Amino acid sequence: MACSRVPLDEQQVTEPSGALGKGRTLPALHPERKEERCFVPYMPPPEDGSPAQVEEFLEHSRFITEDLEWLLALPHDKFWCQVVFDESLQNCLDSYLRHAPRGLDPTALPSSQAVMDMQRCIHRAVFMTFLRMATHKESKENFLTPAVFGEIIYENFLFDIPKILDLCVLFGKGNSQLLHKMLENIFTQQPCYYSDLDAAVPSVLQVFDTILDKCGLQCEGATATEPLKLSAHNRPSTVTMSQQDLVDLVLYLCDSTTTIHAFLDIFPAACSTFQTHGFLCRLASFYETAVPDLEKAVRKRNFDDKGLQEDLWVRVSHACKRMVGTAHLLLQHTCLQPILEGGENIQTFSEELLQHFTYFLPEKRFLTDYDEQFPIADDISLLQQALPIIDETRTSYLLQGVQSAWDNVGRGKPQIQTHSKSASALPAAQAAAYTSPGASTSADLNPRMARERGEMPQGTDAMLDVPGKGSNGAVCSVSAGELESLLSCIKDLLPDLGEGFLMACLQEYDYNSELVINNILENQLTPGLDKLDRTMPRQVKEEPPAVLNSRSNVFDDDEFDVFHRDQVDVSRIWKGRRKGESARQMLNDKQHIAEQRARYQAYETVVDEVVVEPGSSADGYGPDDYEDEYDDTYDINQVGANDLDEDSLLNRRPFTIPQVLRAGSKQTLDVRYRDEEEEEEDEESEESNTVNRDQFVQNPALLRERAEARRAAMQQRRGYRPEPPGNVVGRPKGQGQTQETFLDRRKKEANKSRGANHNRRTMADRKRNKGMIPS
Repeated sequence: MACSRVPLDEQQVTEPSGALGKGRTLPALHPERKEERCFVPYMPPPEDGSPAQVEEFLEHSRFITEDLEWLLALPHDKFWCQVVFDESLQNCLDSYLRHAPRGLDPTALPSSQAVMDMQRCIHRAVFMTFLRMATHKESKENFLTPAVFGEIIYENFLFDIPKILDLCVLFGKGNSQLLHKMLENIFTQQPCYYSDLDAAVPSVLQVFDTILDKCGLQCEGATATEPLKLSAHNRPSTVTMSQQDLVDLVLYLCDSTTTIHAFLDIFPAACSTFQTHGFLCRLASFYETAVPDLEKAVRKRNFDDKGLQEDLWVRVSHACKRMVGTAHLLLQHTCLQPILEGGENIQTFSEELLQHFTYFLPEKRFLTDYDEQFPIADDISLLQQALPIIDETRTSYLLQGVQSAWDNVGRGKPQIQTHSKSASALPAAQAAAYTSPGASTSADLNPRMARERGEMPQGTDAMLDVPGKGSNGAVCSVSAGELESLLSCIKDLLPDLGEGFLMACLQEYDYNSELVINNILENQLTPGLDKLDRTMPRQVKEEPPAVLNSRSNVFDDDEFDVFHRDQVDVSRIWKGRRKGESARQMLNDKQHIAEQRARYQAYETVVDEVVVEPGSSADGYGPDDYEDEYDDTYDINQVGANDLDEDSLLNRRPFTIPQVLRAGSKQTLDVRYRDEEEEEEDEESEESNTVNRDQFVQNPALLRERAEARRAAMQQRRGYRPEPPGNVVGRPKGQGQTQETFLDRRKKEANKSRGANHNRRTMADRKRNKGMIPS
């Protein structure tokens, strides 16, 4: 072989030929260097899962897996000879792209574990084959000239636009970064693919026209100017078409929208090509026209199989979400991204974005669904920050139009909306990273759509979310089926790792399997994950106690507790008035009296004498025996009759007013009542000691003198200090006054209304009661 640094397309090899083994020189890429090997076409998994069909599928798939692994193990030159010149290999790969189950297909979840494992092996082998076919340089020694590589893959139809679309929808989930690099390398080395894509976009738009034609509808757009055919009135609609036609139509719509969204999401450079054909406007018109009609047909038609009806509803909801996501991708990569990056034509991009939003205003249904997933107010806010000179009147008009659309469709605008998270640029994971094609995409459905669009079974909402918080702090959630798919994807590559460790890694990196695999292989895990045991198993989730066992209620264990009793007397349960029952019958019912009669009759029996049978003990009658001595004791002794009166309760404790009824504090009240009692005692003693029967009225001066003496004695006992005499007169005018004079005058002014003549009647009554004034 020639020098190893020469590209493969320029290398020459010498191989023996003929009976004598004479060598001959051939190009490295030559048909005669191809190995004779027959690659069998792919066969999808059986739907019914009968043992014979399962065995046939496993054996057939084993042949494909072994052949593809043999192909991947070939050296660089042999591999390309087999790829370019072996038609059976291309037929095998093409058959897999056509017949491999998609995410929402019934066969996406095989019935047995063996079928699932075999499907995963084929999926990985096919992906690895296409990945190697899209790489023109494997190492410094093994490579192809870029121009020759582009010519080889283009002229031999190793890749074309339909294959690229199928690759995106089959392998995009979990391998978006690898697929992005594959497509970028293909389109870079062979620009003719851009021309093919430009020619393929009208065929994609024809999908929308075909669906509308089958539904008997016509949307505003390119087809609106065409004359209406005479047979258009006889076309079947979604209500009148057969059930099988409706099923095929929904499957066609779901598969088409999912494929377009996957391709634009993985290869954003194609968005500009789609926009040159007015794809966004056609998509919005199609959504507004076709979606309500399809939803009405699925919801209103009578299906014998309710499972089929639910499956169709899930697919319609999935297609709606993918169409809205496609519109956002087109706006993001053709308008928003250039605006955020800045540049010379930022004014042009902002004007284009506002024109698209303005075009959405008449499409009420599409506008509300788009605004729910990707709020237009957020995009306008970003636009105002990037371009402060934007017309505020125009933006206000757009926001009012969005709110009017919400009011028009009869739904309230949600307060909390989901913001799309753009994928960050990640390092390339190892080439062996792949995702099972059977991963359920039910988690991508919009539960709000399913709830708002009809009373359908809760198929779209019956998902078990596994919440987590990533390294960026954003709370994310994945379905249980998707989590199992991510774990199996990583464990196929790294089987020695425990599921508990892998779940911690997925939670840390926002459930991005590519980033987890890349960081594990390159030893770039965060310090917290690096310290974990890599064989840590998954924690068993403890089942919460049953609600019926943990409930606590005042009616537990009663006669109507159906949660703890297997049988309940239903005859005692009725609604409203019991049949045949009246108020008179209820009052005449004396059953409760009869039930208590036996109890009270026992009190009527009085036994004066109990006859004790001979030979029986009378101990059992002891407590009821009458004791004459005990009765005589209390008949003779007068208990309590000879007690002294001073020992009674009233004499031992004088009457006092309760503390809560007293006006002042305890100490002040006790002193007040004690002083009043002493004063009354003094008055009574003086009145009793004073013998002056000749005087009808006592001398007032003497009474005042006695009262003053009693008051002085009482104040002395209290420790009362009389206030010093006030000096309100002060010095003569003009000589100034002291501070004490000012205070005394102020005190007099404040308290002069307390006495004086305001209590004359009270004092007169007091004097009359004392006998000072004749009555």
